[in-house]
Amino acid sequence: MSAHFHRITPFLWFDKQAEEAANHYAAIFPHSSVGKVVRYDKAAAQASGQQEGAAMTVPFTLDGHKFVALNGGPLFHFTPAVSFVVHCETQDEIDHYWNELSAGGDPSAQQCGWLSV
Repeated sequence: MSAHFHRITPFLWFDKQAEEAANHYAAIFPHSSVGKVVRYDKAAAQASGQQEGAAMTVPFTLDGHKFVALNGGPLFHFTPAVSFVVHCETQDEIDHYWNELSAGGDPSAQQCGWLSV
């Protein structure tokens, strides 16, 4: 198996913010990109309650790790049950990621080195 092959890809469920989130996170981390967005066609939009043309799935890579953001509606929400750790080597790195990832967020969800969306 190739060293660059990822057998498992985490999907992150959003209501309608998948494309915005993928672009935001890809702009923060090095070696990151957003792939080809799959959009809801008429039939899928009607079945899901999403708007036709809205992003359905957004593949993206963060520092070499593959993810897919999914606009699935308001049924499921993020919880601390699944967390991602960003390993840093310097205080400057910690400060960079903390500042970027916490910007505009709820200060009460930013405690002890833990951020919540």
